[in-house]
Amino acid sequence: MKTRLKKQFLFTVPFMVIMICFFNACTKRSPIPTSTKYDAGGTGSTGKDSTAADSIASFNGPTGVAVDAAGNIYVADYGNNEIRKISTTGIVSTLAGNGIQGSINGVGNVATFNGPTSLTVDPSGNIYVADDNNNQIRRITPTGLVSTLAGSDSTGSVDGIGAAAYFFGPSGVACDAQGNVYVSDAGNNLIRMVTPAGSVTTIAGNDNPGATNGAALLAATFNNPVGLTLDKSGNIYVADMLNNLIRKISGGQVTTLAGSDTTASINGQGTAAAFYFPNSIAADASGNLYVTEYVTDLIRKIDPNGNVTTFAGNGNAGQADSTGVAASFNGPSGIAVDATGNVYVADTYNNVIRKITPAGVVSTIAGSGSVGSINGKAISAVQRKRTNSINTVKKANSKTLFNIFVKKRPQYLPN
Repeated sequence: MKTRLKKQFLFTVPFMVIMICFFNACTKRSPIPTSTKYDAGGTGSTGKDSTAADSIASFNGPTGVAVDAAGNIYVADYGNNEIRKISTTGIVSTLAGNGIQGSINGVGNVATFNGPTSLTVDPSGNIYVADDNNNQIRRITPTGLVSTLAGSDSTGSVDGIGAAAYFFGPSGVACDAQGNVYVSDAGNNLIRMVTPAGSVTTIAGNDNPGATNGAALLAATFNNPVGLTLDKSGNIYVADMLNNLIRKISGGQVTTLAGSDTTASINGQGTAAAFYFPNSIAADASGNLYVTEYVTDLIRKIDPNGNVTTFAGNGNAGQADSTGVAASFNGPSGIAVDATGNVYVADTYNNVIRKITPAGVVSTIAGSGSVGSINGKAISAVQRKRTNSINTVKKANSKTLFNIFVKKRPQYLPN
């Protein structure tokens, strides 16, 4: 009897350990693995968070970038649940968040986020964050105070004020001159607007997936709209990801600016062109649009006449700093343009921030390439030289970003 019990015990314990590990693996929620929580005050060489100017900064799956009027760059560091800042002097710091998932409001590292995907800056210097997994739009003042502008911790498509409004995976944000925030509500297939007072209204779409254009804004349909931007005239452009289209909202109607029902990266005029899951979009002062394709690792450009070209990237995953199609990216998923026409890209799988000049010259301006949340120098001179020779890296699993951007709508949501 004792021998039998001993054998049962020896079998049961390993079996239970295996089942626990299997359960933990299957229920892991973070699409991009969150990095180890770093202790403040450490040094870059130990992998801990540091504010030392001689440390080389690191990111963990950055998915959004924005630029303020002074030229400071802000990064939605998705995997770290932090908002990072790259100063004009080339120093990276953590503006808000502490690496822990949550929705706590407060100053700086007291606040918490849960999967911030994109961000934008208003004329007064306030930063607005699409806090994707919290289904909220968060606001960060120039002094670092984080508050919730709109949304609750539940999914839905209800219009309302503040926490009475509901979103489902808000993925893109953009501001107009009056401080209104426009939101691509990906899971609801809607384009929403939030006033500075937190009042949310639906301006286009009707919850149903589709690609219908027309003058009836609420009759128009989208299919997982992820990114959006505004031009200087207030026209809204949407990266309608699963439709592979770039849509335009102007003059009270929705139209298709570029793209077709073909899933490919084809250059051409308007609907003769094709996109492959466009996921982020930005406009410059001249009316050009820049679009990221995270699957094909390309940056596409649409000129004011609707002509689509490949601005940078060669379709192969890599981190080569070069010009135009000689450069390479690995999962570009966030894009912004500064006042002089420089384009900034959140190169997600490379864990770096890239810069593209108006002439198409690509450089790496922040990040060591290693996963982490280290603050300090944006990049070293040695690294800047080294990245010029890198032309291939192992392509990360494209399902990672796909799972972030594509929202599966539950059968029942609050109306």
